[in-house]
Amino acid sequence: MTSFVVEADGGSRGNPGPAGYGAVVKDASDGQVLVEIAEAIGTQTNNVAEYRGLIAGLRLLLDLAGDGAAVEVRMDSKLVIEQMAGRWKIKNEGLRPLALEAAALARRLKVTTWQWIPREKNKDADRLANEAMDAAAKGRPWRLGASGTGLSDSSGSRDSSSSGSPVAGARGTGHSNVRDAGGSSPRSATSGSATGLGAPAEDLLLFDPDDLQQGEKPSPAPTASGTGWRAPTTVATSLLLLRHGETPLSVERRFSGLGDPELTPNGIAQAEAAAARLSRKPYNLQVIVSSPLRRARVTAEIVAARAGLEVIVEEGLRETDFGDWEGYTFTEIQRRWPDELAAWLADPSAAPPGGESFGVVAQRVEATRDLLTERYEGKTVLVVSHVTPIKMLLRLALLAPLAALYRMHLDLAALSQIEYYADGPAVVKAFNDTSHLR
Repeated sequence: MTSFVVEADGGSRGNPGPAGYGAVVKDASDGQVLVEIAEAIGTQTNNVAEYRGLIAGLRLLLDLAGDGAAVEVRMDSKLVIEQMAGRWKIKNEGLRPLALEAAALARRLKVTTWQWIPREKNKDADRLANEAMDAAAKGRPWRLGASGTGLSDSSGSRDSSSSGSPVAGARGTGHSNVRDAGGSSPRSATSGSATGLGAPAEDLLLFDPDDLQQGEKPSPAPTASGTGWRAPTTVATSLLLLRHGETPLSVERRFSGLGDPELTPNGIAQAEAAAARLSRKPYNLQVIVSSPLRRARVTAEIVAARAGLEVIVEEGLRETDFGDWEGYTFTEIQRRWPDELAAWLADPSAAPPGGESFGVVAQRVEATRDLLTERYEGKTVLVVSHVTPIKMLLRLALLAPLAALYRMHLDLAALSQIEYYADGPAVVKAFNDTSHLR
């Protein structure tokens, strides 16, 4: 299988100051640059620019090779590499959304290594980042195509100082290591000797000074915070996925999205059966989270009463908004909205009239998954939700396409399980288990 290398870099002149990033995708077998990107991003900090470079590089590889591609990620930012590997916590909340976005992209790939490299070995991405910073300092966009500066003038043509020519989307090696207005790298000046790894002493600290908020002290040691893309560990973050119990709409097989029906007596019995099972070994529930909708929340509260836990409501776990189809049966929808139903069944990006598509739900559920696995790292979490969000979590764990939703069946009060390991993979341990209902 073809494997790749992503090298990324970013920086600013002033921190914050005119900022830019660069990223390249290389063939791992011979180091050939396959595709590259850079962007001037206005006034930002070094760390924001570094993360933006990583995100751009991962997107570039996904566009080139698709999901599941094997990749080694290399950067000269100790901060980004260590945070993505899970060895450092994210102390700067302003970086957390960028880290989560990068992690979501990384999970679509097979990241074999998060590797710190010295700046001189990251010269391709470094050159692109400097070109982008040049562009940002002059208020101009960076444009691909020249091996010297990537500036363009207001008419969109190359800056006359550019040299070289583009070759099949690949670019040559760079020349500039200047990162700030004084002509030195913003974090290259260090005291003390270099280590055997070739890293400056400052880069081997257990924190990055730029990531500390004012008055904040560094952690005494690195701590993993596994969300599925992190450093190897045997401790999993386990999500037990429980569909809510029966409602009047489910009895009549009606579309039930944001409507808020109560559980039937049978639905309550189903929830109690699930609660009895989950109160025994090997389940050791530590957290219970639920959709805000009544049918899920009541199911969760029945389990929580046995487990001695509180229910935490999570908006992202709600069911799909079925819009105008709410409360109708499939046959009724087929008669009233035949064309819209056909489009919805054929394309996950199509939405019911007045509702939301599965594509939109996917984004919401993926963000919620990231939040849960980050917040409850290493814990066993019961997630009480609905058909679509649970199927979506399973689909994401299996790296399956959106259309896989149409190939899954999930019973009322069924239990599924996904374990997220810090070395990358998510493992589906159970699916649609209803043995507690027999």
